[in-house]
Amino acid sequence: MSSQHPHLTDQLCFAIYNSNRLLNQFYKKSLSPFGLTYTQYLVLLALWEKNGQSLQALGQKLNLASNTLTPLLRRLEDKGLLMRLRPEKDQRQLIVQLTDRGEKLQEEVEKVLNSCLSEVTFFSADKLRDMIKDQQDLAKALKEQN
Repeated sequence: MSSQHPHLTDQLCFAIYNSNRLLNQFYKKSLSPFGLTYTQYLVLLALWEKNGQSLQALGQKLNLASNTLTPLLRRLEDKGLLMRLRPEKDQRQLIVQLTDRGEKLQEEVEKVLNSCLSEVTFFSADKLRDMIKDQQDLAKALKEQN
């Protein structure tokens, strides 16, 4: 085989795919004691960052369409972690608000995830920030191309 042909392990797409797959496995295992999926965790993260967001704003922040986000919100609402409210002044809007239980869950989840991450992460805080920034830059460039 010619060295001019790309090797799978040298491809950025494969490296990102493989890291993403392994990160999803890690989060699935770490979040299972809370009965949360990775995507539900992302919804909670967005609400812990800014509670009381509109459905539209939350969808934009997470890059999820409302037909994907709505079932996630319903499951989190069924677990008692959030409420979907319609403001009196504009019944067309839907506001997503954490319950007390949803707010209190943040500390527990962060404690477990930080503990788990510290066991598997051998990168410095600076290296992790650089990796996150590189991924954000790549996502931005790809989004601009599409």
